[in-house]
Amino acid sequence: MKKLAAVLLTAVVAVALAPAAAADPGRGFTAIWGAAQHAPSDGFGPTWGVTGFDNHTLRQVVRLNGGGPALRIRLSNTYGTRPLEVTGATIARTGSGAAVQPGSVRHLRFRGDRSVVVPAGAQTVSDVAVFPVAPLSKVTVTLYLASPTGPATGHFFAGATSYRAVGDHRSAAGGEAFTETSQSWFYLSGVEAVDTSPRRDTVVAFGDSITDGALSTVDADNRYPDELAERLRGRKNVVNAGIGGNRVLNDSTCFGEKATTRFAQAALAQPDVRTVIVLEGINDIGFPQLGHACALPAPKVTAAQLIEGHRELIRQAHAKGVRILGATLLPYKGAAYFTEEGETTRDALNEWIRTSGEYDAVIDLDRALADPTDPDRMLPAYDSGDALHPGDAGYRAMAEAVDLSLL
Repeated sequence: MKKLAAVLLTAVVAVALAPAAAADPGRGFTAIWGAAQHAPSDGFGPTWGVTGFDNHTLRQVVRLNGGGPALRIRLSNTYGTRPLEVTGATIARTGSGAAVQPGSVRHLRFRGDRSVVVPAGAQTVSDVAVFPVAPLSKVTVTLYLASPTGPATGHFFAGATSYRAVGDHRSAAGGEAFTETSQSWFYLSGVEAVDTSPRRDTVVAFGDSITDGALSTVDADNRYPDELAERLRGRKNVVNAGIGGNRVLNDSTCFGEKATTRFAQAALAQPDVRTVIVLEGINDIGFPQLGHACALPAPKVTAAQLIEGHRELIRQAHAKGVRILGATLLPYKGAAYFTEEGETTRDALNEWIRTSGEYDAVIDLDRALADPTDPDRMLPAYDSGDALHPGDAGYRAMAEAVDLSLL
């Protein structure tokens, strides 16, 4: 039986490495975890991203929303100012904190070498590693960065703890050397599993901080895409392409390019993508009320402008043969940037999402989370406390509002 399993696994990996797969970088793989990347910023205080790394080992824990018999990781230097030298990388089964399970550390290779240089503005993938994983399991990816990296491409609002140590600790099972922590991810933009199925099975949740999971419990994987993955349990994979503060129509130095620009890479380029769920626009409506530098530029937007932005996302998805679902914007009465004028815009956009028929289907999150006694406000049981972002119970309610047959 073991011999047969080994033969089958060899065949699976061979398919992934076939010349056709090389011609199409996504063919033979399915995305089972992801984080949308953006430029580093100190807009909310000092981070590792702006200064980068120098003789540091970076250890990052991710929960996989799908599984497979073998996998590879994707590294991004999209916003780097110099080539990124990764001296070595490992993957292991997660232990407690920065520790990993003894005996599970596996060195990753890049075109046969343990090290790789990723040009500025580029990304790369590791070679396939025979490392079977189950849906909803956790893995720890460790990068040793011996040389100065400069500003680090990453994902600021991870809602998960990352660990840093001085020196080379990529093979360490224990976590004692990792004395620094952050709640951001760096360089790691995806985990992809070998997949020989003819079906497309990946669902991408695309949006802003509400998709990103802001104010959910750190390290608990309670973001709404994670809760959706728990409902699916590997029948379809889920990738989170949310960026906190992101907008449909305007870029930000802190919150990434606007949705219409980043959609192609963050959502449509995911290997095996089948369906995208779009939940975005509340920051376009609210940011004109804020004076924070990260919110600039912040012109007032109309419902018609937002609708045209959503139409652009629909056009891009359909051009790639991808199904696209529109989610209505959540209630936000009581939030710091709420205004009656903004509420009118939100209502108009939501009515278009519900009734226009331009999205392939609709997920009415507005009605699912609204307080029946005041529909412009989020139900208190679902509110994190800021009247804008759901808490853990709210994110669970969002996932439960998704009709799985639409995916």
